[in-house]
Amino acid sequence: RVMEDFWLEEHYKHDYEIIYTPHAAKLNLWETSGHTGFYRENMFASMDLEEVEYQLKPMNCPFHLTIYKNDLRSYRDLPIRYAELGTVYRFERSGVLHGLMRVRGFTQDDAHIFCTPEQLTDEIIKAMDLVLLILRTFGFEDYEVYLSTRPEKYVGSIENWDKATEALRQALEIRKLDYEVDPGEGVFYGPKIDLKIKDVLGRSWQCSTVQVDFNLPERFELEYIGEDGKPHRPVMVHRALMGSLERFFGILIEHYAGAFPLWLAPVQAVIMPIADRHHDYAREIYQQLRRQMIRVELDNRNEKIGFKIREAEVQKVPYMLIIGDKEIEKQQIAVRH
Repeated sequence: RVMEDFWLEEHYKHDYEIIYTPHAAKLNLWETSGHTGFYRENMFASMDLEEVEYQLKPMNCPFHLTIYKNDLRSYRDLPIRYAELGTVYRFERSGVLHGLMRVRGFTQDDAHIFCTPEQLTDEIIKAMDLVLLILRTFGFEDYEVYLSTRPEKYVGSIENWDKATEALRQALEIRKLDYEVDPGEGVFYGPKIDLKIKDVLGRSWQCSTVQVDFNLPERFELEYIGEDGKPHRPVMVHRALMGSLERFFGILIEHYAGAFPLWLAPVQAVIMPIADRHHDYAREIYQQLRRQMIRVELDNRNEKIGFKIREAEVQKVPYMLIIGDKEIEKQQIAVRH
């Protein structure tokens, strides 16, 4: 929840509109997007409901395209930035499923930006700046950047692919980010920038991605009215900061070995009364801290204080607040860190 709150706060600051979309849609939506033709092996089987085929969503982007298309858009409205913490479903083979790291249903921190071609490079740069802000805030300073180009199976024209790839390249060079080209590793609808973070054990994890897409706006016939009064096609930027929230949290657990920074710790403090006569004051402190939105627990078990301290240390709780006769007399608490 702390990760989600932080994510929401940063997106409000960066002028994103937070949206929520369904978990399934009629199969024809995925036919329009090209997922049934290019991504079928990663999708669950469709469902026949009242003689209509429905499909669990493997991605959020077709819904975001549909929302954009719902209104008449002007060049003055652009860029439009949609963001969603959306659950997506992908059919991973049982042999590759692995804890939080590889699952069949997960929360994707998705965003899609619709802009004019002239705005594209600036929007990629802003997306990259937000990616780096998020990663550094969570303690990841070591990362590798890859520019992934057109795969064998793709939609759209080579001309549009070249434009999209060049826009990504320009953004990386403007921000002076070192990168490697990863040939053929783009997604079927466009090239992308991938960031692979390294944890304390030196292992690489692919989390953040920024993708440029000229193709889906064309397949969905998106338009905006330009300054010349004529309809034009917007460009779409796909962007994920953490990728799967579940996998990112799993990476954080291993990166910090459970000893999270205070702001991320699931339990920030444990209150430990030494004896039964200290329980009332301990509960009063507990309630005060809860009202201040501190994630605190009250350990009022009938155990020795040394046992409670050792257990909290094993659980890597940042602060232990110990209460005895002296603390009650002085209306204080003893802090152990």
